[in-house]
Amino acid sequence: MGNISFTSEFFAGNRRRLHELFTGTAPIVISANGLLQKASDEAYPFHQDRSFWYLTGVDEPNAVLVMDKAKEYLILPQQGDVKNWFDGAVDLDLVRRVSGIDTILDEKEGWRQLEAKLHHVRHVATLAANPKYMEAFGLYTNPARAEVIRRMQETNPKLELLDLRSHITKMRMVKQPQELLAVQDAIDITLAAIKDAARRSKLDAYSFEYELEAEFTRGIRRRGATGHAFEPIVAGGPRACVLHNTRNASPLKDGELIVVDVGAEYNHYAADITRTLVKGKATKRQHDVVAAVNDVLEFGINQLRPGASYAFYEQQLRQFMGEKLRKLGLIKSISDDAIRQYYPHAPHFLGLDVHDAGDYHLPLEPNMVVTIEPGIYIPKEGIGVRIEEDVLITENGAKVLSAGLPRLLV
Repeated sequence: MGNISFTSEFFAGNRRRLHELFTGTAPIVISANGLLQKASDEAYPFHQDRSFWYLTGVDEPNAVLVMDKAKEYLILPQQGDVKNWFDGAVDLDLVRRVSGIDTILDEKEGWRQLEAKLHHVRHVATLAANPKYMEAFGLYTNPARAEVIRRMQETNPKLELLDLRSHITKMRMVKQPQELLAVQDAIDITLAAIKDAARRSKLDAYSFEYELEAEFTRGIRRRGATGHAFEPIVAGGPRACVLHNTRNASPLKDGELIVVDVGAEYNHYAADITRTLVKGKATKRQHDVVAAVNDVLEFGINQLRPGASYAFYEQQLRQFMGEKLRKLGLIKSISDDAIRQYYPHAPHFLGLDVHDAGDYHLPLEPNMVVTIEPGIYIPKEGIGVRIEEDVLITENGAKVLSAGLPRLLV
């Protein structure tokens, strides 16, 4: 792999760009994620707030970044002896080297300085907290942002919050050279692992979905990935009609299609690649559905270019999908409702998150990375098909970063 190093200049440059976009004089306060309880005294594996990492390079939980004009500092939580014994002490020199921030304060001193400032300002700029519970996804959100905001407003009840999310989104949408190299490394690891795990001699020998998942996990880890960028999906037969079927626990049967939606995480950046495989021999109908999805994918890639409206692009993609669904005999007339029965999802941005920060109302620009992932799902036939590529927007069009992996059934 490229051994991409994100130096302190990268993170300091991101902080400077944020200052330039914000233009205001209010202090900027950004929270890291906090640890979440898994069981008893055990936490879930820590996953840093990607915007906090983008500005600092720091992977410590419960940290706070303060940017007050030319002054900036990090507040780190108190580390007791017991926590140090079990988890290891924080290397403050390493934090300084990575972030480019010289001043690191413990929680007591850091909040004393921050609160002194908050008493004398009307506004503070931060990343607004998500709702405690996101009903559409069935998720409780990490409470760290909300807790930092609560504490600041408790210090100064008249404090008004300025939301920086749109600024951070615009920054993260357009990838810098180091980011593109990291994304490409994550993609290359993923491609190599899929090729190895899905070789015909291996594929026909798997009895359960988790065996294919385990082989993929082994493949990405031995090639240098941190792990999975998201929970891998290995779904055979009718289970592939559930888009995020991550249980991966069912038997694999001869003649069933298998949707494999996986992505390695490398140096914090994600890949997201999907292929539809078959164990044994595919039917003509299965071949036809896979070919239709591939045609939609090719059409979508050819429509991508700088300046294109994402909403208009998606509309074109869905219209073309409607034509394919009609040819397959699945719908009689093309309408959004009819298409949604068989193709209920859409493309997305890719980067630090697999569904990366992005404003879908803005036109596409060079150095944005998006996924194109058409699919057709026919529960009554037990057929689910999805094919996904990771694509870079270039000066003149688009480049498939995940090329080189067959899309059609073999």
